[in-house]
Amino acid sequence: MSTKTPEDPPVRRIDRILAFMSLGIAVLSVLCFFAIMIGRAMGMTSTEDYEAGLWPIVSAIPLFGLPIAFVLILVLLIMSFVRRGKAARRP
Repeated sequence: MSTKTPEDPPVRRIDRILAFMSLGIAVLSVLCFFAIMIGRAMGMTSTEDYEAGLWPIVSAIPLFGLPIAFVLILVLLIMSFVRRGKAARRP
């Protein structure tokens, strides 16, 4: 006796875009976090050291990037669950 198993629905373009965006933002945030840690280890301890150049941007990226990446991953998971649920209900 064979049972009919629903096939996985094809991966859509928006799913790929969300996956790569979340991965890219998360990697960039982690790299900026490590740059801040390395800067602190190299002797940049005062706040005046981090107020010049690109350091304000480097220090702000982990603050905003990691939550945005987390939300994008949640949206991707919810979209995937909905798509699979719809595919399972089809006769």
